[in-house]
Amino acid sequence: MQRLLFLLIPFAFLFTLDIYSFQAFKTVSSNKGIYAGYWFVALLVYILFFSAALGFLDIPKPFSNYIFGTLLAIYIFKFVLIWFLMIEDVVRLGKWVATWFQNTPSSSETAVVAKGNGISRSKFLSTLGITVASIPFIAVFHGMIRNAYNYQVKKVSLPIANLPSVFEGLKIVQISDLHTGSFSTTKPLYRAVELITQQNPDLVFFTGDLVNFKAEEAVPYIDIFKNISANIGVFSVLGNHDYGDYTRWPTPQDKVDNANLMREVHQKMGWNLLLNDHHIVEKEGAKLAIIGVENWTNRHNHGGRRQYGDLQKACEGCEADVKFLLSHDPSHWRGQVVTDTYKDINATFSGHTHGLQFGINFAGLKLSPVQLAYKEWWGLYKEGKQHLYVNPGFGFVGFPGRVGILPEITVFELTTA
Repeated sequence: MQRLLFLLIPFAFLFTLDIYSFQAFKTVSSNKGIYAGYWFVALLVYILFFSAALGFLDIPKPFSNYIFGTLLAIYIFKFVLIWFLMIEDVVRLGKWVATWFQNTPSSSETAVVAKGNGISRSKFLSTLGITVASIPFIAVFHGMIRNAYNYQVKKVSLPIANLPSVFEGLKIVQISDLHTGSFSTTKPLYRAVELITQQNPDLVFFTGDLVNFKAEEAVPYIDIFKNISANIGVFSVLGNHDYGDYTRWPTPQDKVDNANLMREVHQKMGWNLLLNDHHIVEKEGAKLAIIGVENWTNRHNHGGRRQYGDLQKACEGCEADVKFLLSHDPSHWRGQVVTDTYKDINATFSGHTHGLQFGINFAGLKLSPVQLAYKEWWGLYKEGKQHLYVNPGFGFVGFPGRVGILPEITVFELTTA
């Protein structure tokens, strides 16, 4: 009963939002079929909400993600729409208040006249609101249907100070945040692996979050991702989702078994998993170090979960002309890497942010709400002679798609700074 009462709060919010946004449809149309359709969809949402929250309905993933995406589209539409309705209500309130001072009758409606034709302010704003709100509504569905697997190959020139000539032109491919537990199809994954292979990389870096909750999610995809290869090798690290911290385990041993399976999956795919360790690539006497740390965050609100990363341990005995760091969370770079102690790390490769899977990327303009949480969230950054690249991710989690921020395969070519 207590849980049911607690659920009444979000239900009251949704119901209020539905009633308010419904006014726009009543204003622009008298079609009873539209009214019925509106409330039929709303009723389905309420049934899904209570059934899932009370445990009556167990929707298997990834189908639950698509239901979530659909609900997200519906309520983004309604949330945008109500701002236009609020304009009308504020104007009405202002006119009502004005009558107290002017002692003149207030008209409940004002006509907006254009070219001799009149349309009520309410109808104008409601029509405009529905039109504008339809844009993000369509964008969300497009993001699920077309963009979830719309892989982009992005080529980046990476200038390295004092780069040995033998490493000039070295090609590195970075992928991040696979989140295999979210996949609903395998066909696009084969195409993505083929795209990676076509780059003929010398190195491939995977920067964490292979799964959503459990290592077993990645098992069905071993035969696909083991086809990712590089002339020198594939190197990987763990992300915050890879430790099983977002799952309630029956016993502590179950979580240990999950960690063992995670390492086994990386091994079966032929990926060199670096757990606070490093690997030296030597060519004609020149050395390039690949340093891999476990998950480390500089965010104070990381849920009280452990800091697994140990950069000091990973760098012990590491002597090289060039040093690259694989660290899942980009906040690690500003939190620890750019300090005086680690000034010899030339470049850091991260992921984690996904660009929130929502944003704008047009004509050089890049915007996303994730910028409120992460200063470095997508692309190449520089501090002194050190670089950071934040990959927006390969997969998706939660919302089963992408709007504006597409999945990326990043191809780096080393050059002398």
